[in-house]
Amino acid sequence: MSQPFISSRRGFILLAFALFVLPAHGVDLGKPAPDFDLQNLKLEAVKLSGYQGKVVYLDFWASWCGPCRETFPWMNEMQAKYGKDGFEIVAVNIDKKRPDADKFLAQIPAEFTVVFDTKLSVARSYALKGAPTSFLIDRAGNVVSTHLGFQKDRAAELEAHIAKTLEAPKN
Repeated sequence: MSQPFISSRRGFILLAFALFVLPAHGVDLGKPAPDFDLQNLKLEAVKLSGYQGKVVYLDFWASWCGPCRETFPWMNEMQAKYGKDGFEIVAVNIDKKRPDADKFLAQIPAEFTVVFDTKLSVARSYALKGAPTSFLIDRAGNVVSTHLGFQKDRAAELEAHIAKTLEAPKN
């Protein structure tokens, strides 16, 4: 079972709005991951479809999320370890204000791609239930697993799933 993932009243309000007021499309395992076009730290466009042929760990996070502080060092480690094998981490920030995310990133730098979804349109298309939430996407662009929350004691299990997805035959 996941540990609690809402660590502030502001975070709860943000997710409640996204989940109950706005429509969600959702994702199904084995189906294509919804594409998006968001800006990165350098204000360049990043599209999920641009990662076709790579295994993508798509992580939704926020500055107010306590467990997100634990995921970033782990994601940095995974990107360094598996990047040469065609693995990419794309972290989607869901803060309403970019400066909140920038402050977080100044404390805990990301060595992977970070994009910003201040309007929560991508979060809605993935039917986000909390932060952090991640989706493992295979080389064909299909969602192979989802993970709500982050628990250090289960990180090895998650890494094994990443490694197995990387080992799958390329189409």
